[in-house]
Amino acid sequence: MKKFSIFGLGYVGLANALLLGQNQEVKAYDIIEDKINQLNKGISPLEDKEISQFLKEKANQVQFTTDFEETVLFGDYLIIATPTDYDEQKKYFDTTTIEQVIQQALEIRPNAIFVIKSTVPTGYTEALKKKLQTENIIFCPEFLREGRALYDNLYPSRIIVGERSERGQELANIFLANTAEQNAAILLTDATEAEAIKLFSNTYLALRVAYFNELDTYAETQGLNSQQIIEGVGLDPRIGSHYNNPSFGYGGYCLPKDTKQLRADYEEVPNNIIDAIVEANTTRKDFIAQQIIDKKPKVVGFYHLTMKTDSDNFRYSSVLDIMKKIQAKNIEVIIFEPTLAEETFQQASIIMDLDVFKEKSDLIIANRYKEELTDVKSKVYTRDIFKRD
Repeated sequence: MKKFSIFGLGYVGLANALLLGQNQEVKAYDIIEDKINQLNKGISPLEDKEISQFLKEKANQVQFTTDFEETVLFGDYLIIATPTDYDEQKKYFDTTTIEQVIQQALEIRPNAIFVIKSTVPTGYTEALKKKLQTENIIFCPEFLREGRALYDNLYPSRIIVGERSERGQELANIFLANTAEQNAAILLTDATEAEAIKLFSNTYLALRVAYFNELDTYAETQGLNSQQIIEGVGLDPRIGSHYNNPSFGYGGYCLPKDTKQLRADYEEVPNNIIDAIVEANTTRKDFIAQQIIDKKPKVVGFYHLTMKTDSDNFRYSSVLDIMKKIQAKNIEVIIFEPTLAEETFQQASIIMDLDVFKEKSDLIIANRYKEELTDVKSKVYTRDIFKRD
């Protein structure tokens, strides 16, 4: 039975630890001691229903630790799931943490086999193999949603491993054996092709979001019923009725950075669509902000900063950009966001009492509408047509 070591316990790392921990022995490392203490008590540091459930009921074979060397020496495969934020100046993912982990691990264990789960630019894995003079680096992309990371690992659409070899097949088979239904398609590719699959997949999702947002922009400016148009378009089975709910723009951790990285990878490649996907998101946020400003509110209340239900992460949320544009017009902004413990956020007051928030707001901005806003529906501005993510 193969053993796994995991480095980095965000959504990707923790979801993988608990998925594999059903049948494999797993040692999971993170540099943050408080997070490890929480996990060892069966408490999830992340908002994810399945992760919380597994920590209480099914994490018997997962050990959480801050001991780096112990983790390096433990697993047959060492999974790297550290964050790779997009650097706007360099136009490149910040892959520093990946390289630090692998370099330090190689000093301890020169023959270690690494599996990169973090999102990286195309060509990165092959370049890293040459730089570190090892062939023992495999890229294996993730296709997870924040707040549903473990669920998406249990019920994957596909399992892709960026190495066409016996160990690549072995790795894919291990992941498949730990899924709930064990019927996901397996695809072994070369490393760079696997990297491209991840970026092109997320960029297509961003394209779809941008497309229906622009449809909605047209409907709103022309006084048309956006829902009727979207429902009619979606009845075409080639298009479908999924991923079509208008929003204030795509956000979250993955789509904004992945689309920008793919655009950067296209720098010397002719294109129109890839660049437009990134620009379309900016245009949508500008449009939404102007719609709010034109209503001339004195106090604008932002109902939640997170982009998705069941998520506690609002990094790269489109709502934040819209909020800044509102504040730039000297309009007072207040926020209802239960996940924030502070009294203020980006120069806006945090209102913890929903009733007080409703009363103080002239206009309530909701990327996603909830039933608890029904009593002040006349105050709410949202483009959430289908009342779902």
